[in-house]
Amino acid sequence: MTQTQKATAPRNRTLTVSSAEYATLRNKLVTLEQLQREGKFIGKTINANIMDVLPMLPDAFADLIIIDPPYNLSKDFNGNKFSAMKDSDYTDYLRQWLPAVVAKLKSTGTLYLCGDWKCTAAMQQVLSEHLYIINRITWQREKGRGAMRNWKNSMEDIWFAVKDSRQYYFDVEAVKVKRRVVAPYRINGKPKDWDETNDGNYRITYPSNFWDDISVPFWSMPENTDHPTQKPEKLIAKLILASSREGDVVFDPFLGSGTTSVVARKLSRRYCGVEINEDYCCWAEKRLLMADTDKTIQGFSDGVFWERNSSTSAKKSRFIANPPVQFQQTSMFNA
Repeated sequence: MTQTQKATAPRNRTLTVSSAEYATLRNKLVTLEQLQREGKFIGKTINANIMDVLPMLPDAFADLIIIDPPYNLSKDFNGNKFSAMKDSDYTDYLRQWLPAVVAKLKSTGTLYLCGDWKCTAAMQQVLSEHLYIINRITWQREKGRGAMRNWKNSMEDIWFAVKDSRQYYFDVEAVKVKRRVVAPYRINGKPKDWDETNDGNYRITYPSNFWDDISVPFWSMPENTDHPTQKPEKLIAKLILASSREGDVVFDPFLGSGTTSVVARKLSRRYCGVEINEDYCCWAEKRLLMADTDKTIQGFSDGVFWERNSSTSAKKSRFIANPPVQFQQTSMFNA
């Protein structure tokens, strides 16, 4: 299947893949047969059902696992349809694959599990059967239509869990947030816990478990694809920077259009992703190629995450919210 070429507005930067590109990108994918024959999975996009792949992957290989599975909603993922079910059935669905995914995590590793309000209770229940839950992150997903007889659903959860609550990696310095100071406080005329610059007043703050600085990918952002539930690169970057070191292995068993692998590559981590839909796999591979020359992550620069619409470049451009950041390219992906 090839992505339909549509006439788009000049500023529409949504990823497209031509028929010629598909032919090349398919050759980069790892099939189940290739995985069984060659055993290579680091730096790869595996195009197969996760339940078939898991027995072929070694246990305890991943430093960080990020999971964005189908929520308990009826959704069409490019022809692969997921149907909403009873809460008890969804809990059983999680138990079918989550224990086997947890087995791929190192003893000092971290796992993040994404969900929404309808499935988050089931996720907490099943996750707590296998890992220590450290926290629940809630992030503001400001997108979608309003509801006439309900509150608009604009929040999602991410469960933060580890194998050993006494030893796991967490780098808080890597995920601090840069916020504008609206009412600056001074002592003896000098800024108190904030910086005064020509571009405005800012404070570097510790991150909380409520994230209101995330922009969901949309048509004018180069990271955007037609995947119906794509996670923002900025969101995934926070998880990767906080819970992994350069060179660590990041595993995503429901890769979708490739955001986890792409961000891992941009941040000099190794990666492995599994996705059942061939089109999504090809989109991921094109994004990975683009990541070789473009290391920018919207909303992250100068080593900090910027509050939404707070950087200088945001005031200059309607479509690019934050200045780019460049990371040194490493050779680990050629191994």
